[in-house]
Amino acid sequence: MSLTRRTLLTGALATAAVGCGVPGVGNDRTVSGDLDSRWMKATVGWTIHYPPGHGSGDRLPVVISLHGRGGWHSTTFTQLHLDDAVDDVVRAGARPFAIASVDGGEDGYWHRRVDGTDAGAMVRDDFVPVLREHGLRTSRLALYGWSMGGYGALLLTGKHLLGPRAVAVSSPALFASAGVTAAGAFDDTADFERNDVAAHPEWLRGVSLRIDIGRSDPFFAVTRRFVESLHPRPAGGFESGGHDAAFWRRMAPAQMRFLARHWG
Repeated sequence: MSLTRRTLLTGALATAAVGCGVPGVGNDRTVSGDLDSRWMKATVGWTIHYPPGHGSGDRLPVVISLHGRGGWHSTTFTQLHLDDAVDDVVRAGARPFAIASVDGGEDGYWHRRVDGTDAGAMVRDDFVPVLREHGLRTSRLALYGWSMGGYGALLLTGKHLLGPRAVAVSSPALFASAGVTAAGAFDDTADFERNDVAAHPEWLRGVSLRIDIGRSDPFFAVTRRFVESLHPRPAGGFESGGHDAAFWRRMAPAQMRFLARHWG
C-alpha cells in the first residue's frame, strides 16, 4: 500500500486540502491537509482537531498522536475517537489543547530506514512546522501513541527527536529480540538494536510518562519488564484487555487527562 493512498474521512473529517500546511474545509474545529515530506519521499496526510470553543490559529498546546501499524492519520479519530476524548476532558475542566496526527507509514515504526525514509524526522522537520503555521504552541508539546505508535512515541522522546512535556502510550510494540519482531518493523538486527527502547530505560529518564497495556496483550511481558525498569515508575498500569481498539479507547480519557496536567 502506497503512502500516497488516503483513507477517506467521514463526518467532521470529510474534506482535505492538498499542499503543505494548507487547511482543509472540514468543520470549525477539525482541519485536514497534506504535506510534501522530504523524509518520507511522499505526500502524507494530517489532521488537527481543536477542543470546544477553539479553531485554527488559536495558540493552544498540542498532543501529537502516532498511529499504530497499518494505520493513518485518520485512524486517531475514526477508530480511537481521540477527538471525543479531548473534547470531554476539556469540557470537564482541563486546560484546552488540540490533538494532531500525521501519516507515518504502515510499518515504518517511526524511525530511519535503510531506504532513507524516516517517519520520526518527518514529524520533527515537516509536521511540527505545519502545527506552528496553525498557531499551535509546539513548545507545549505532548506525545501519544498506540501499538507501533506507542513504540514510536517512546523512541522519538528517547532519541531526543522531540522534547515533549509528557508522553502517554497504549500497548507499545516492544519486542524481546530482533528475531521476534513484526515483518517489516526493522531492517535487520543492527537496526533493531539501535532502536530497542525496551533495552534502554535510561532514554526515558526525567520524562513525564504514562504507559497502559492489557494483561492479554502479546506485548505485555516485555512492556511489564520495561515499566518495572523505569525510575520513577510511570503512571498508568496493567488492566484487563488485549491489543485492540476497545482497550485503547477505554484508556484514552485518563491518558488525555494525564497529558493535560503536564503542560507546565
